[in-house]
Amino acid sequence: MNSVTQNVRLSSGFYMPLIGFGTYKIQGRDIIYEVVDESLKVGFRSIDTAVVYRNEEDIGHALKDLLPKYNLQRSDIFITTKLAPSENGNPEGIEQSVQKSLKALNTTYIDLYLIHWPGTTRIPETSTDNPSLRAKTWDKLVDLKEQGLLRSIGVSNYTIDHLEGLLKNCRGVPPAVNQVELHPHYRQEELIKYCNEKGIHVQAYSSLGTSSSTSLLRDPTVVKIASQLNVSPARLLLKWALQQGIGIIPKAVKKEHIRDNILLDFSIDEKDMNTLSSLPQQKYTWDPSNVY
Repeated sequence: MNSVTQNVRLSSGFYMPLIGFGTYKIQGRDIIYEVVDESLKVGFRSIDTAVVYRNEEDIGHALKDLLPKYNLQRSDIFITTKLAPSENGNPEGIEQSVQKSLKALNTTYIDLYLIHWPGTTRIPETSTDNPSLRAKTWDKLVDLKEQGLLRSIGVSNYTIDHLEGLLKNCRGVPPAVNQVELHPHYRQEELIKYCNEKGIHVQAYSSLGTSSSTSLLRDPTVVKIASQLNVSPARLLLKWALQQGIGIIPKAVKKEHIRDNILLDFSIDEKDMNTLSSLPQQKYTWDPSNVY
């Protein structure tokens, strides 16, 4: 199956492309315009942003111009954005935040809206208030979903404990997606198993490690298998997730990287998959397990 057109049906009933274009740390109107242009040109139909990335308005501006260029409608594009942790537990702030995102992105609905973090910037991670603030946030997102402003709602950086708490009182609307750090150095097997059982789609971020560390891209095992398959280490790491049905949102600024990140029509054999899934574990980004 062509990886460009692979979709996953979310528990909300909507379809989401398995490959999305990530925009974390990509800023500036001209740069955003260029990367969105190139990503649409090579076949990306899903764009991932967040309030804290401060680029929603520039993405909205680019799409307004570029959708007609590629003969696309708003409905051909899947847009994900995320609630800033400062608004967790604040229904009024959440409403304002969603309205601001809609305006910035120049759209009447958001395809997927995620709670970016299980904690709240106002209080300590260890605070016992966190679960009730998460419940309040979810309650408000369910309301906004019922109003048609958000088509699917989900979470990011949630552990099994956070998900269990949320599912106990989710008003019959479980999270459609959990977006988490996930790659061969940090496989989160238990979390994936749990999410699969609960019908929550797992989407990976930091598939290539992080911009501050190249140890995953340079892992000798990754490099060796990639060269045997005649693909870049980056493409191998993306395919490793995709082949397991895990969504990916690679970010890139260089045109050749944007193109490479979607050219994933090769397969990794079982032996190599197992080898990649046996590498020593190392977490590269922030740790949500400290949040009560």
